[in-house]
Amino acid sequence: MSRIHEPRFRRYAEADVPTDYGVFRFVVYREADSPFEHVAVVHGDVEGAKDVLVRVHSECMTGEVFHSLKCDCREQLDLALRRIAQEEAGIVIYLRQEGRGIGLGNKIRAYALQQEGYDTVDANRALGFEDDLRSYHVAAFMLRDLGVESVRVMTNNPAKLEALRSDGVVVSSRVEHFAGSHSHNRGYLETKRRRMGHLYELDSATFGALASNDAE
Repeated sequence: MSRIHEPRFRRYAEADVPTDYGVFRFVVYREADSPFEHVAVVHGDVEGAKDVLVRVHSECMTGEVFHSLKCDCREQLDLALRRIAQEEAGIVIYLRQEGRGIGLGNKIRAYALQQEGYDTVDANRALGFEDDLRSYHVAAFMLRDLGVESVRVMTNNPAKLEALRSDGVVVSSRVEHFAGSHSHNRGYLETKRRRMGHLYELDSATFGALASNDAE
């Protein structure tokens, strides 16, 4: 994967940051005409590397900051960092795309509709949005800028893989990334499986099962 010049995106800042999972290099990118800054959280030497373990993860303030139980975003992020820390090299691409791209306020509006019985897809549609408004152009640029040759992507979402490949990312494989379910998020996960094509089975899943297995 060769580096290219893309005037829409640029690397802005970077530094090593100690975390619960080890020291990661935080590389911040800015996007033209956007208030958002995206972050590559890098472990090890990824330049020129093949089959790098990668998680492309979208921001979730409710789950990651306030520990909302309505989704599995925080658990997925934690699992990704833990898995990457066990590799020689890996990256979390953290995109500022709250609520599958509709923003925090509209996400809370969608939550209000879900309290009335809408699922996550129908709530978005009732507000006039598509099911998923996220873009992965900046993620592809970030991977190229970091010099990654090919990636193994931790995801259950085939549409994400298709989007990355269409932007020139060499995806060598998909790594299942299910962080478990519980009573509060099971309906949400089932909707993503049934209506959005996510690849996992819920019948035999228990909360934290994969995370526990990885820790052993």
